[in-house]
Amino acid sequence: MLTSAHFCHRFSLLILFLLVDVVACAQTEKRGVLLKSPQASPGYTLIAPFGGQKTYLIDLDGKAVHSWTTDRKPSQAAYLLEDGSLLRTAKIPNSTFNIPGGPAGGIQRFSWDGDLLWDYVVADRHRHSHHDIEPLPNGNVLVVAWDLKSRDEAIAAGRKPTTIENDALWPEIVLEIKPVGKTGGEIVWEWHLWDHLVQSFDESKPSYGQPADHPELIDLNNVDRPIADWIHMNSIDYNPQLDQILLCGRTFDEIWIIDHGTTTTEAAGHSGGRRGRGGDVLYRWGNPFAWFAGSPFDQVLFGQHDPHWIPPGAPGAGNILIFNNGSDRDQRSFSTVDELTPPLKKDGTYQRPGQGAFGPKQLTWRFEDRDNLFSQRVSGAQRLPNGNTLICSGETGHVFEVDRNGTVVWDYRNELGATTQKRESASGATTSLGGVAMFRATRYVPDYPAFKARDLTPK
Repeated sequence: MLTSAHFCHRFSLLILFLLVDVVACAQTEKRGVLLKSPQASPGYTLIAPFGGQKTYLIDLDGKAVHSWTTDRKPSQAAYLLEDGSLLRTAKIPNSTFNIPGGPAGGIQRFSWDGDLLWDYVVADRHRHSHHDIEPLPNGNVLVVAWDLKSRDEAIAAGRKPTTIENDALWPEIVLEIKPVGKTGGEIVWEWHLWDHLVQSFDESKPSYGQPADHPELIDLNNVDRPIADWIHMNSIDYNPQLDQILLCGRTFDEIWIIDHGTTTTEAAGHSGGRRGRGGDVLYRWGNPFAWFAGSPFDQVLFGQHDPHWIPPGAPGAGNILIFNNGSDRDQRSFSTVDELTPPLKKDGTYQRPGQGAFGPKQLTWRFEDRDNLFSQRVSGAQRLPNGNTLICSGETGHVFEVDRNGTVVWDYRNELGATTQKRESASGATTSLGGVAMFRATRYVPDYPAFKARDLTPK
């Protein structure tokens, strides 16, 4: 029997819960710099939030010291070049390659003062650039792009007909573009993934073979579901010391290294070039099951982003740093930042033990915080000169810096480019910030040449 005392007690608890819920809904997440310790690496951080059309350079207090307002919405990558100009991707609509996430299609360079210096388009019925670009020491730009193949072309290559979506397949290409004038460009080198395929589905096709016997080739039927964007190559990096290119096959959960020291003709074949392998894959890591050199239990990358070589001068130089996203699909609802030491040989190729997968089996370093770090998409990391690591959890616009022990020494929640979003829930309407997400963040040291004689006071 419910007495009046019991009723009063339950009513009081109900009121308390409602008050707590109202207070929780009323509170908004704190934004800006939440922590700045003396151990933080000095410099300025470049961010390009998806909300709005601005790219910002912020100091360690989270204040914008410079910004660029662009005529197109940001797509993904942005770089601050040594001369102070901004190189970035830009969204250009293309009905042929129309998918969520907003492919780029455009490459732009703006002066420090915001003047448009170069506006180049890689977007037509056959090709469309997306995600990332990479500035080269010679002033050229490496570009990742989709290359449309028809259903007939895909089947002729050995693709399973049941895995062809909307009668199209989008393999990847890499273009090296030399800027010409304000809107022109000359393609001086190119590599096509389509030239380096293997498949075990149709033995009547020239590409037939066992993927496990061909680590240098990409399995045309690895992704066994109907999807045109079957590689989703979300980043590219260049190593000038090795003259090699590092690529990221997100749906394969792998990273790949290819030789840039080839001619375009050599890149289409399996011999020649600086390493004698043509355009074949020199090294791959992350998921040996993608080429049947291991089991699903050997997979260590999960929807990764931003694999890149740690540059000379930073601790771990020559190692590869990766934002390992994780995903609910893979039962890995947390992200890590992983550092690996590739088995590089003196001749610039990579050691492979017997017929197994490439090493290493153990990581050199990892940052993990399962309670606070999880971004299924975008994101990246950067090794800083003092040995710390800058981490961008892109979906939430959370950028923070950790030391070698994983201790957070700088913590920033982006508020630039934010838009107010209202959402209805069972407990009522709530307000949150949108548009704060970003592809990645990059820290530049105070004496970076771009900053010489520039005004870097907060604006």
